[in-house]
Amino acid sequence: MSDAHNEHEPLIKTPKQLIAAVIAGFVVPIAIIVLLVHYVGNSPKVGFGSNAQSPEAIAARLRPVADEGFTLAAAGGARELKSGEQVYTAACAACHTSGAAGAPKLGDAGAWGARIGQGYDTLVSHAINGIRGMPAKGGNPDLADVEVARAVVHMANASGGKFKEPAAPAPKEEEAK
Repeated sequence: MSDAHNEHEPLIKTPKQLIAAVIAGFVVPIAIIVLLVHYVGNSPKVGFGSNAQSPEAIAARLRPVADEGFTLAAAGGARELKSGEQVYTAACAACHTSGAAGAPKLGDAGAWGARIGQGYDTLVSHAINGIRGMPAKGGNPDLADVEVARAVVHMANASGGKFKEPAAPAPKEEEAK
């Protein structure tokens, strides 16, 4: 039989190779550690010795996201009020078309009769402030009270009521100037 499968040759054959392997075993890990420390140490400083705690830097971090180029829809100009039908379609139809959470359906005179009997002011107050399962202003806090009142008149009149649609409030003197 042959002993070829039992013959192993060492990788390090000379003392020079042994010395080089030992030195490389120490130098390479140390060099890697030094390079990692240098890489991590070059990041911007945010603690002591930096300007991260200056009032300007703090104000920049706390600045609202809305300051980043967003503009508000009604900023600087008069707001155009929506009609009752527009408000109904946008905010009220989700529940008052299907009758979700006990909401009276649009056009259902039986369901609206008792509510219409409570009077215009009560209906509008419930719509603005919310009642039982209905959130205030139909879940849209951006609606003006007159817009909510118009939506109430639209739904009540479609269901047998005879309310007059409220007019837009007169502009304030400060806004007219």
